Amino acid sequence: MIEKARILIVEDDLNLGFLLMDFLEKENYKVKWCKDGQSGLNTICKNCFDLCILDVMMPNIDGFSLAKRMKHEGVTAPFIFLTAKSMKEDKLNGYNIGAEDYITKPFDEEELLCKINVILRRNESDAFENAPSQFKIGGFVFDANRLELKYKTKVHRLTEKESEVLRLLCIHKNEVLRREDAVFKIYGKKDYFLGRSFDVYISRLRKLLSIDPSLEIQNVYKVGFILNEIEKTVA
Repeated sequence: MIEKARILIVEDDLNLGFLLMDFLEKENYKVKWCKDGQSGLNTICKNCFDLCILDVMMPNIDGFSLAKRMKHEGVTAPFIFLTAKSMKEDKLNGYNIGAEDYITKPFDEEELLCKINVILRRNESDAFENAPSQFKIGGFVFDANRLELKYKTKVHRLTEKESEVLRLLCIHKNEVLRREDAVFKIYGKKDYFLGRSFDVYISRLRKLLSIDPSLEIQNVYKVGFILNEIEKTVA
């Protein structure tokens, strides 16, 4: 199953809240909408989100106070302020609290979407940088730093790009690795010919892993790939 990014909207304007939720759900995000700061705080403390969009002027707890309370409670999800308050002092206050961005109303939906995607990709890249470099998959031992894929006593030396692709697959083992996101992580940009090159590395890795029947790199049509590891059952 494709894991959707989870976004929390805290917005007391009913029309805007509904429009935002509808727009982001159509963009394949999983969205939760809270209509005031207190319910937003209760929700963020009980659930995990990839991004929060906070209105500033709300009843019970305003957006600035909500962000401070979130940090006090140990919430690490990035957040954006979405507000009608356009004074320079308000923007500086928002950034000083730790906002990823400060967007004033009215705003362009496509621009907001671009900013959301940038923040989510950056967080995914940070997670990739901090991910392990050694993996046990099926009967293989994979060391990304040494560019080694070992099966029993046989060691295969990978190219740098093969190693990067396999590491991404291992990090996302048993879940979908989106092709366009993988190409961007490895090459730093999206390009048709780079995508074709990425597919070549997938084919090479699929051939290398084929000696272990518990492993399979599965195509997900028009989306990406999954490194499936079949768990052994004990009779």
